[in-house]
Amino acid sequence: MKIYSVHLTQTNLTLAHSNRTSLLETLEANNVRHEYQCRSGYCGSCRTKIKKGKVSYKETPLAFVNSDEILLCCCQLESDVELEL
Repeated sequence: MKIYSVHLTQTNLTLAHSNRTSLLETLEANNVRHEYQCRSGYCGSCRTKIKKGKVSYKETPLAFVNSDEILLCCCQLESDVELEL
């Protein structure tokens, strides 16, 4: 499975992510806390700005997401990303 680089601009931290778990779970495993509620793309609480990179979704999330935002709970990385976190 491919390993992606996740760079957090506000903390200058770079993490590895494999899409085996959600990006939210990878952040939590590395003691990076972020707001969340539903963990399924329904509420939008985990909405985060993406500065670089590409993500996709297995199922279209119900929460509204701008073109420069992702949902940490349900996105799948398609490339290395840079997040405003």
